[in-house]
Amino acid sequence: MIRHSILVVPLSLCACPAFAQDTGPEERIVVTAARTVLPINALPLTVDVIDNAALSQQVAIGGSIVDAVSALTPSFSPTRQKLSGAGETLRGRSPLYAINGIPQTAPLRDGARDGFSIDPFFVDRVEVIYGSNALQGIGGTGGIVNQVTVGPPQHDGLSGRVLVQGNSDTGFSGDGIGGKLAGLIGWRQGQVDATVGAVFEKRGVFYDGHGGRVGTDLTQGETQDSRSWSVFGRFGYAVSDTARLDLMINRFQLKGEGDYVAIEGDHTNDVPTTSVRGIPPGVPATNRTESAALTYTDTNLWGGNLTLQAFFNRSRDTYGGEVDPIATFQDAALAPIGTLFDQSQNRSRKYGGKFSYERKVPGLEALTATLGLDVLYDKTEQRLIATDRSWVPPTEYRSLAPFAQANLALLDDKLHLAGGVRYEDVQITIADYRTLASYGGGFAVSGGTPKFSDTLFNGGVILEPWKGIRAYASYAEGYTVPDVGRIARAVNKPGIDIDDYVNISPIVSNNRELGVELKRGPLDASAAYFWSTSKNGSLLVQSGGVFEVQRQRVEIQGLEINLSARTPVPGLTLSAGYAHLIGRTDGSADGIEKVDRDLDGANISPDRLNLAASYRRGAVSARVQTQFFLSRKFERTPGNYDDTYSFGGYNVTDLSLRYDTPFGGLTLAAQNVFDAFYIDYYTQTVRPTDDDHYFAGRGRNFTLGWNYRF
Repeated sequence: MIRHSILVVPLSLCACPAFAQDTGPEERIVVTAARTVLPINALPLTVDVIDNAALSQQVAIGGSIVDAVSALTPSFSPTRQKLSGAGETLRGRSPLYAINGIPQTAPLRDGARDGFSIDPFFVDRVEVIYGSNALQGIGGTGGIVNQVTVGPPQHDGLSGRVLVQGNSDTGFSGDGIGGKLAGLIGWRQGQVDATVGAVFEKRGVFYDGHGGRVGTDLTQGETQDSRSWSVFGRFGYAVSDTARLDLMINRFQLKGEGDYVAIEGDHTNDVPTTSVRGIPPGVPATNRTESAALTYTDTNLWGGNLTLQAFFNRSRDTYGGEVDPIATFQDAALAPIGTLFDQSQNRSRKYGGKFSYERKVPGLEALTATLGLDVLYDKTEQRLIATDRSWVPPTEYRSLAPFAQANLALLDDKLHLAGGVRYEDVQITIADYRTLASYGGGFAVSGGTPKFSDTLFNGGVILEPWKGIRAYASYAEGYTVPDVGRIARAVNKPGIDIDDYVNISPIVSNNRELGVELKRGPLDASAAYFWSTSKNGSLLVQSGGVFEVQRQRVEIQGLEINLSARTPVPGLTLSAGYAHLIGRTDGSADGIEKVDRDLDGANISPDRLNLAASYRRGAVSARVQTQFFLSRKFERTPGNYDDTYSFGGYNVTDLSLRYDTPFGGLTLAAQNVFDAFYIDYYTQTVRPTDDDHYFAGRGRNFTLGWNYRF
């Protein structure tokens, strides 16, 4: 993984595909999520680039891109090891997931499935940009996780790669065994190229550190006991030496097998929820995503860089169902209370376009300027598919966002000043609808078309008096809307008019950051302190078993420290990372805007220490890593220190070994090598007394893989 801590500028520059690579010691890395062709060391950004080698290593250990990002990013939450990513945050806020800049997040009704939208086999690298920003438009309040897909073939003729992989729990149980088959073929002839691939993966049941089956979350969905299919295509045409047209398509589906039901645990005796053979009612939880993008780039149009992109994204997230004991889906007009079965499905469709043009200003070559426009249309609905009812009414989002950015290099590139502005013009449309009967008997709600607009600013300075030594400061504004679907469905009193319903107003988060970086000789170190505020933030709060949205002031601050050192032993690198976060909100409802309550585990991650040793020399590479999630308490009621949720902390050690042969690479990876038993972070800090969802983490498991390139 390549780490660069530089200053963040939340501005939409160009949505461009990957066209720059590392070039050795004098690295010139272009981060496409930053939407500029300026190299990292010329930009005010805080960013990690997880390269292909590091990504493949982490995916072999954890199985997903979310696991890879979490393992390598101390201020990212520990994953839930479920299909749902609810409660998984970056710097205490939700990140925006993207594929080549195409947003996967559905902010109108966040189904928390956006971390599973493409198979890692088709991803070349992951770019993680920290902190609230508007680089990719709506949704990046915690940062951006941009998944850059594999590039075009590098030479004429056929090329490709295959992957065969097996996975098992430590006891090699029959139902704990899974496997993966993947293939990718590329072809190039002159100006034309094509790359196509397919992946099939079967995941077995997960076992915890005590040898028991990990509990099944029938409603939110599981990655265990599931199958996934994925297809990918990239088709390109070189219009000229500098211009290129690319079409990218991706389809990903992960579906539960539906072979197990949950048996409740006992939180008072630390007995986790487990799973037994059984057939759950309804359709198994499923995640399906389809994306397509047509991108035209010209790196030398009138001396500048042009990017045009049109994209499409569609997702259909199906959640498991049950005869709802808390009566959310119950309606006496349909069936006696307590007998009605139902399950929901989130349906989202996006269309969008991105334009930007960037070049050095004639006569003032030290100044790089960018102009652009982003357009986004999103339509989302959440339906109850067993009874064909609407839980969240069809909701439309339309955004027009022109922007401008400037980057000025001074003192022979020792000083950079960056700043910009983005104007967001947003319209949300909700038709008249009726809430479910369980929300106060059901009410007719007058729809509307509320409109919002805001001007988002950014600015920063970075000083590099000597090459490899930096200090920086920045200010950035991020922008999103609250989970409009949760708000709309939870209306429980008559007379509400969507046009003037304050809870739907947007969230603007302000991110301030100070940092230093040392990248000299064998050392690569950075430290950053940030504080982020939102006057009218959005929190998920559990109410009667269902999570709903509350609008409250939120303040988050944190410290991130990272250190990596090449040792005198050839090929051996030692690294450490630490993150400390504090989050507070206004929880007193006393009319006074003051933060007086801790954010819980649904909104903020625990303090964490990461330690790792990596070795790479010749045909051999290896990594041992330990993640220490540190204990802490969350005060739930202002001033009441007896009303707390406590997190006991735990640590997990992983191992990866790889040996490259003339016939391909062999990889052996082990997650949770010491088979530690623990109750996961989300359970301990959000639902610690819920015996139906008292989940343990995954115990020791092994992955053996072979891949071959041709």
